[in-house]
Amino acid sequence: MSDLLARISSEPLDPAAVDAAVAGPEHGAVVLFTGVVRNHDGGQAVTALEYRAHPDAEAFLRQCCEEVVDETGLPVAAVHRVGDLVVGDLALVAAVAAPHRAEAFATCADLVERIKHGVPIWKRQRFTEGASEWVGL
Repeated sequence: MSDLLARISSEPLDPAAVDAAVAGPEHGAVVLFTGVVRNHDGGQAVTALEYRAHPDAEAFLRQCCEEVVDETGLPVAAVHRVGDLVVGDLALVAAVAAPHRAEAFATCADLVERIKHGVPIWKRQRFTEGASEWVGL
């Protein structure tokens, strides 16, 4: 699966590239998930996030994607951003294509959960009043 798109990037993410990595004439559905930096968490106003990744994070991301492909036979792709992000930036873009929408939605949800729990990426949330906290350590 060398052509599988599974990447950690310090550059802004391009949803169209992730979509194109899975799309094909045999698929009637492509579900594209974009994880966006939001302006709040746990009742506190968030101004920015800092994402840091383990040196092997891309291998873990690839493994998550390959497992989903092996289990479903569907094409998947995912790119996760690292570095300093602000509200509105894309942190994760994941896509799954399938002949029908239900399968694409379910598989994309599964892929995102696997990435969230299986890829060693940590985020530091910066709050309005100047405090910050690490999540996922």
